[in-house]
Amino acid sequence: MNELEHRLSSKFPKARIISETISNIIGFIVLAVLFWLGYYFDWPAWANWILIGLLLIAVVGTIWSFIEPHYLYRSWRYQIDIEYLQLRYGVLTKEWVTVPMSKIQSVSTSQGPIMRAYQMRSIKVETMGSSHVIPALEEQVALELRARIAELAKLKEVDE
Repeated sequence: MNELEHRLSSKFPKARIISETISNIIGFIVLAVLFWLGYYFDWPAWANWILIGLLLIAVVGTIWSFIEPHYLYRSWRYQIDIEYLQLRYGVLTKEWVTVPMSKIQSVSTSQGPIMRAYQMRSIKVETMGSSHVIPALEEQVALELRARIAELAKLKEVDE
Protein backbone atom coordinates (compact mmCIF):
# COMPACT_ATOMS: atom_id res chain seq x y z
CA MET A 1 0.00 0.00 0.00
CA ASN A 2 1.27 3.48 -0.85
CA GLU A 3 2.29 5.84 1.92
CA LEU A 4 -0.46 8.34 2.70
CA GLU A 5 0.75 11.92 2.52
CA HIS A 6 -1.26 14.06 4.97
CA ARG A 7 -0.80 14.15 8.75
CA LEU A 8 -2.70 15.51 11.73
CA SER A 9 -1.94 18.96 13.11
CA SER A 10 1.39 19.17 14.93
CA LYS A 11 -0.58 20.65 17.87
CA PHE A 12 -2.50 17.37 18.29
CA PRO A 13 -0.22 15.75 20.95
CA LYS A 14 -0.29 18.84 23.19
CA ALA A 15 -4.08 19.25 22.95
CA ARG A 16 -4.64 15.52 23.56
CA ILE A 17 -2.36 15.53 26.62
CA ILE A 18 -4.29 18.50 28.08
CA SER A 19 -7.59 16.72 27.49
CA GLU A 20 -6.31 13.47 28.99
CA THR A 21 -4.82 15.31 31.98
CA ILE A 22 -8.20 16.88 32.78
CA SER A 23 -9.83 13.41 32.60
CA ASN A 24 -7.10 11.90 34.78
CA ILE A 25 -7.45 14.62 37.42
CA ILE A 26 -11.20 13.97 37.61
CA GLY A 27 -10.52 10.22 37.92
CA PHE A 28 -8.00 10.74 40.73
CA ILE A 29 -10.45 13.03 42.58
CA VAL A 30 -13.11 10.29 42.39
CA LEU A 31 -10.58 7.73 43.67
CA ALA A 32 -9.55 10.05 46.52
CA VAL A 33 -13.22 10.43 47.52
CA LEU A 34 -13.63 6.63 47.45
CA PHE A 35 -10.52 6.16 49.61
CA TRP A 36 -11.86 8.74 52.06
CA LEU A 37 -15.29 7.01 52.13
CA GLY A 38 -13.56 3.66 52.74
CA TYR A 39 -11.60 5.12 55.62
CA TYR A 40 -14.59 7.04 57.08
CA PHE A 41 -17.08 4.12 56.90
CA ASP A 42 -14.45 1.49 57.68
CA TRP A 43 -15.05 -0.60 54.54
CA PRO A 44 -13.84 -4.21 54.57
CA ALA A 45 -10.25 -4.96 53.52
CA TRP A 46 -11.25 -6.41 50.12
CA ALA A 47 -12.85 -3.06 49.15
CA ASN A 48 -9.57 -1.30 49.92
CA TRP A 49 -7.67 -3.83 47.76
CA ILE A 50 -10.04 -3.09 44.88
CA LEU A 51 -9.39 0.64 45.33
CA ILE A 52 -5.63 0.03 45.38
CA GLY A 53 -5.99 -1.99 42.15
CA LEU A 54 -7.97 0.85 40.57
CA LEU A 55 -5.29 3.32 41.70
CA LEU A 56 -2.56 1.23 40.03
CA ILE A 57 -4.58 1.04 36.81
CA ALA A 58 -5.15 4.81 36.95
CA VAL A 59 -1.41 5.49 37.41
CA VAL A 60 -0.50 3.26 34.44
CA GLY A 61 -3.28 4.88 32.38
CA THR A 62 -1.99 8.34 33.27
CA ILE A 63 1.55 7.45 32.18
CA TRP A 64 0.18 5.99 28.91
CA SER A 65 -1.89 9.14 28.32
CA PHE A 66 1.34 11.17 28.15
CA ILE A 67 3.00 8.73 25.71
CA GLU A 68 0.11 7.71 23.41
CA PRO A 69 -0.58 11.11 21.73
CA HIS A 70 2.96 11.24 20.32
CA TYR A 71 2.64 7.73 18.84
CA LEU A 72 -0.83 8.54 17.48
CA TYR A 73 0.48 11.68 15.84
CA ARG A 74 3.27 9.72 14.15
CA SER A 75 0.96 6.94 12.97
CA TRP A 76 -2.08 8.96 11.73
CA ARG A 77 -2.21 9.60 7.97
CA TYR A 78 -4.98 10.37 5.50
CA GLN A 79 -5.36 11.09 1.83
CA ILE A 80 -8.19 11.85 -0.57
CA ASP A 81 -8.46 11.44 -4.30
CA ILE A 82 -11.31 11.41 -6.77
CA GLU A 83 -12.45 7.93 -5.76
CA TYR A 84 -11.41 7.30 -2.15
CA LEU A 85 -10.77 8.69 1.31
CA GLN A 86 -7.95 6.65 2.83
CA LEU A 87 -7.06 6.59 6.53
CA ARG A 88 -4.25 4.87 8.36
CA TYR A 89 -3.88 4.98 12.14
CA GLY A 90 -3.19 3.00 15.29
CA VAL A 91 -0.44 2.57 17.84
CA LEU A 92 -0.54 -1.11 18.80
CA THR A 93 -2.94 -2.23 16.07
CA LYS A 94 -2.65 -0.57 12.67
CA GLU A 95 -5.87 0.18 10.80
CA TRP A 96 -6.12 0.94 7.08
CA VAL A 97 -9.51 2.24 6.02
CA THR A 98 -10.59 3.03 2.47
CA VAL A 99 -13.90 4.83 2.07
CA PRO A 100 -15.31 5.15 -1.47
CA MET A 101 -16.41 8.72 -2.22
CA SER A 102 -19.62 7.32 -3.73
CA LYS A 103 -20.58 5.85 -0.31
CA ILE A 104 -20.10 9.02 1.76
CA GLN A 105 -23.43 10.42 2.96
CA SER A 106 -22.29 13.29 5.15
CA VAL A 107 -19.16 15.11 6.25
CA SER A 108 -18.97 17.48 9.21
CA THR A 109 -16.45 19.25 11.41
CA SER A 110 -16.52 19.65 15.16
CA GLN A 111 -14.49 21.61 17.68
CA GLY A 112 -14.41 21.37 21.48
CA PRO A 113 -12.99 24.03 23.80
CA ILE A 114 -9.44 22.64 23.81
CA MET A 115 -9.48 22.21 20.03
CA ARG A 116 -10.80 25.78 19.71
CA ALA A 117 -7.93 27.07 21.85
CA TYR A 118 -5.47 25.38 19.48
CA GLN A 119 -7.46 26.35 16.34
CA MET A 120 -8.08 22.76 15.28
CA ARG A 121 -11.15 20.82 14.14
CA SER A 122 -11.99 17.18 13.69
CA ILE A 123 -13.76 15.84 10.60
CA LYS A 124 -16.45 13.17 10.75
CA VAL A 125 -17.30 11.24 7.60
CA GLU A 126 -20.38 9.03 7.61
CA THR A 127 -21.42 6.30 5.24
CA MET A 128 -24.49 4.06 5.37
CA GLY A 129 -22.83 1.54 7.66
CA SER A 130 -19.88 3.29 9.30
CA SER A 131 -18.47 6.51 10.64
CA HIS A 132 -14.85 7.73 10.49
CA VAL A 133 -13.16 10.62 12.28
CA ILE A 134 -9.96 12.46 11.45
CA PRO A 135 -9.26 13.74 14.97
CA ALA A 136 -7.29 17.00 14.72
CA LEU A 137 -6.52 19.16 11.72
CA GLU A 138 -5.61 22.82 11.48
CA GLU A 139 -8.88 24.75 11.28
CA GLN A 140 -8.41 26.01 7.70
CA VAL A 141 -7.19 22.60 6.50
CA ALA A 142 -10.23 20.92 8.08
CA LEU A 143 -12.67 23.34 6.43
CA GLU A 144 -11.01 22.93 3.03
CA LEU A 145 -10.92 19.13 3.39
CA ARG A 146 -14.59 19.05 4.41
CA ALA A 147 -15.52 21.11 1.35
CA ARG A 148 -13.33 18.94 -0.92
CA ILE A 149 -14.83 15.68 0.38
CA ALA A 150 -18.35 17.10 0.01
CA GLU A 151 -17.55 18.14 -3.57
CA LEU A 152 -16.05 14.75 -4.48
CA ALA A 153 -18.89 12.87 -2.79
CA LYS A 154 -21.40 15.18 -4.50
CA LEU A 155 -23.03 16.20 -1.21
CA LYS A 156 -25.31 19.22 -0.94
CA GLU A 157 -24.38 21.97 1.55
CA VAL A 158 -26.44 22.02 4.76
CA ASP A 159 -26.31 24.84 7.32
CA GLU A 160 -24.74 23.76 10.64
